[in-house]
Amino acid sequence: MTNNVFNDALKELEINLDSETLQKYEIYKDLLVEWNKKFNITTITEEDEIYIKHFCDSLSLINTELFDGKKRVIDVGTGGGFPGLVLKIYNEELDMTLMDSLNKRIIFLNEVINKLNLSNVETIHARAEELGILNEHREKYDIAVSRAVASLNTLTEYCMPFVKVGGYFIAMKGPDVKGEVEASKNAIKLLGGELESINEVKLPLLDITHTLVIVKKVKETPKKYPRQQGKPKKNPL
Repeated sequence: MTNNVFNDALKELEINLDSETLQKYEIYKDLLVEWNKKFNITTITEEDEIYIKHFCDSLSLINTELFDGKKRVIDVGTGGGFPGLVLKIYNEELDMTLMDSLNKRIIFLNEVINKLNLSNVETIHARAEELGILNEHREKYDIAVSRAVASLNTLTEYCMPFVKVGGYFIAMKGPDVKGEVEASKNAIKLLGGELESINEVKLPLLDITHTLVIVKKVKETPKKYPRQQGKPKKNPL
């Protein structure tokens, strides 16, 4: 039986899920708890916290309406599949790519994908700097999304090269982003972006506020970005 806390939290987010989808999240949660005993997939391991801090936090993106219908999406530094795999379960029409630099997480994600019999979802073991220069991935996505991976100016360089002109880069951040946004203005402009909005998201049933920084891609990213060998992190734009 699906956790009542999850049902209450979904009501607060005004998200309705059918019983089949709820069952998929239940299986996902069980696999996460099981695998986390062997590998460090996530530091959040308590059942209620998984539902709210991982699943509901990821599902808060639905209310942007950017993930409706068929979209090609890449989740950069997906970790345990947040938000990418959670969004894919919600909307199976999404063509989802889950990228992470840690192979054990990719193995875990493949297990979840197989158990849930999901199609049009690809897992890639790679670093963003390496993948973002390849023709099959560069400027091929409607949306690049990332959660808790790096500071915004570094994250912009990781993600913007994946996004096609007219698409979006969405950074999932904590409550206090004004300083990060200010420090990222140069990077956003240089990489072909334009700040569209900063949306506050209150996590249901908890006194926690997160922020979605939404950047629209208005022109192509210059070919020299992303820079290689850890430069986006060591020396942000």
